Amino acid sequence: MAFLLGVAAEALATHNQSTQEETTTDVETRCLGKLQEERKVGKEEEGGEGCTMGSCNQQSRLGVLCIAACVSVCILLAVPTVLCFATRVSLVEEEEGARGGRGGGAAAAAIIQEKPLPFIVLHGIGDECKNHGLYQFTQLLINVSGAVGFCIEIGDGAGDSFFMRLDKQADLVCDQVKEIPELQSGYNIVGLSQGNVIGRAVIEFCDSGPPVHNFVSLGGPHAGTASVPGCAAMSLCWVATALIRLGVYSSFVQNHLAPSGYVKIPDDLDAYYKGCLFLPKLNNEIASNWNATYKDRLSSLNHLVLIMFEHDTILIPRETAWFGYYGEEQNSVVQTPQETKLYKEDWVGLRALDEAGRVSYVSFPGDHLRITKTEVDEYIIPHLRTSKNASRL
Repeated sequence: MAFLLGVAAEALATHNQSTQEETTTDVETRCLGKLQEERKVGKEEEGGEGCTMGSCNQQSRLGVLCIAACVSVCILLAVPTVLCFATRVSLVEEEEGARGGRGGGAAAAAIIQEKPLPFIVLHGIGDECKNHGLYQFTQLLINVSGAVGFCIEIGDGAGDSFFMRLDKQADLVCDQVKEIPELQSGYNIVGLSQGNVIGRAVIEFCDSGPPVHNFVSLGGPHAGTASVPGCAAMSLCWVATALIRLGVYSSFVQNHLAPSGYVKIPDDLDAYYKGCLFLPKLNNEIASNWNATYKDRLSSLNHLVLIMFEHDTILIPRETAWFGYYGEEQNSVVQTPQETKLYKEDWVGLRALDEAGRVSYVSFPGDHLRITKTEVDEYIIPHLRTSKNASRL
């Protein structure tokens, strides 16, 4: 954060100096050239709208501010995860009697009628399939469930998870699942953090893809996140939130920084609906673009397991992992999933699934993606042991 403030101070000092000195920026040079051309052809008239030194200075200042805003947003969104690897899955040692999830029906054992369906794992931001923790997690699921499993890499892994638009990431996963022979009769998804919104996008958007049976979501920002990932673990979080407002919904940031696709600032929803390119579509939030197919596809799941981490410092609020979020009228109060418009009006089929008894809301103690083998055995494995013909959990 000190580095970020230093960069901001330097940019501001440069901006102030530029208004006092007679030297020109590249923008001013281009504008001066245009001014000279206009004079040659006689286009500049008194009181006209030709290019002036004032407009040149204005463009220069706006350029500096826009670049500073975009850089600030990129740094604030990326740095916490890069430094802390906080969104990578981690199997932790459990203290006797201190761990264990809570939630409706998630630990119920499934009856294996046939060979279990295969599954895929979709990793979070900053992670990749070759990393030790993710490899260990995937192998544990394979070994204990007896199912065939695949960790799906998106592009080059960690880099593209940061800088590729989320709908493009989902398209890559869609193409991959269509090409894996073992998945063609159906498969399960285990999502980790950002991987969960990609997983939902595959379910909702992937045309002609193989069917998804069960979806186990660990710490997914399903309803959005109100600030930068990891802000709760940072000092001066209010500075980060203020800087985010400068440009998170700009076209540049939306197209070049993946987490911006699910940043939902509670008291700036107009800008969110107009500028955010991913989550409003995924959650069917805009009435004029509402798509019944998205709802039908998600509500066709056999079972949806939503796992929240009680001391999550990455997602704000942590209840977003259950589709809970800040209310539109009281944006400082976190609503339960059942209190949100998304649920009441059933924009994506969550209510239909829940009323059919096919949603499990589970909470784990600890921080983001910190899980134990016992929790894996009780709350994830049962949903990977089912076959496509098994009775619903």
